[in-house]
Amino acid sequence: MKKRLESLDALRGFDLFCLVVLEGFVHKLGDAIDAPWYQPAVEVFSHKSWEGFSPWDLVMPLFMFMAGVTIPFSMEKYRQHAAADAPSPALQQRKALWGRLMKRFIVLWVLGMACQGNLLGLDPHRIYLFTNTLQAIAVGYLFSAILFLHTRWKAQIGIAVALLLAFWAAMEFITIGGFGGGNYTPQGNLAEGIDRLVLGRFRDAAYVEDGQVVFAEWYTYTWILSSLNFVVTVLTGVLTGELLKSSLKGRRKVLLLLGTGAALVALGWTWGLVHPVIKHIWTGSMVLVSSGYSMLLMALFYWWIDVRGHRRHLTLLKVYGMNSITAYAVSHIISFSSISRSLFHGLEQYIGDYYPVLIHLSNAAILFLILLIMYKRKIFLRA
Repeated sequence: MKKRLESLDALRGFDLFCLVVLEGFVHKLGDAIDAPWYQPAVEVFSHKSWEGFSPWDLVMPLFMFMAGVTIPFSMEKYRQHAAADAPSPALQQRKALWGRLMKRFIVLWVLGMACQGNLLGLDPHRIYLFTNTLQAIAVGYLFSAILFLHTRWKAQIGIAVALLLAFWAAMEFITIGGFGGGNYTPQGNLAEGIDRLVLGRFRDAAYVEDGQVVFAEWYTYTWILSSLNFVVTVLTGVLTGELLKSSLKGRRKVLLLLGTGAALVALGWTWGLVHPVIKHIWTGSMVLVSSGYSMLLMALFYWWIDVRGHRRHLTLLKVYGMNSITAYAVSHIISFSSISRSLFHGLEQYIGDYYPVLIHLSNAAILFLILLIMYKRKIFLRA
């Protein structure tokens, strides 16, 4: 019987708990307190405006990294059927796998549009094509799964390095319409120029005025060229998953993850001296830094839970982690504020500025109750 990697469920749950509960709580509490002494906590749960890397910048790459970790566990049985000369029954399984991969890609893409592009608002002026974490996962997962099926770990490392260097070379040496040529500013980098050129009105925050597409200067995230490095982020998870699935002893796996993670962090920050660490455009140095930190966290969780066997009191994290896509999508698409305000509207006059904190915690509790019911009934939705 296949043993489940409980540390992965727990780490994924930790990531989602931070995303759907802690981040909003910390910021709303900060608005209510409005004191300098509390600002360090707010900064921990805030993205860097451009260069650099905060703890909160790890949430998205960690989510993508863990999507990669699952691939060796879920797709190893398909590897033997991936060859072009596979016999007829295997060929049918290969076709079924391709259908599964494409379905996952499409579902994640549409959910991403619903989460970020207001697809369910039925407003054509608010539909954006490529602008969400789930879509970044879709791209990274699809190509990483294909590479896992058709290559071994040494080739995967080589391809990851090639993609990192391709992104760096493009940013440094290609110029399109005044964008690029080594420019790493928010409004002048090549990735920004490509997104504007290709996505046009369907780029997030873009709108049409007097027949011209206007791009909001405050929106500086990029997606198309950045997809090269989205694949690398997921691939680092694939390589981690292959290590965790190997026959090496648990202690050896932990030491390899700790050493590799520390090396990637050091290499990333060193490369960042000439190729800046910028999450908004997903630079190669940012990929190394974030994947290194992700490996260190994975090593910590794996050591404590799967090696040492400390599996008690994990229910909270597993409730979020085993329905992570559901937790993410529901938290972005559905607002429970009307229920929370109906229940607690009488308290606003007594708690004043802390009322939004109460509403946020109430919303989070409703979502948790839904996820808990699903967990108890063993309902685990996957794209």
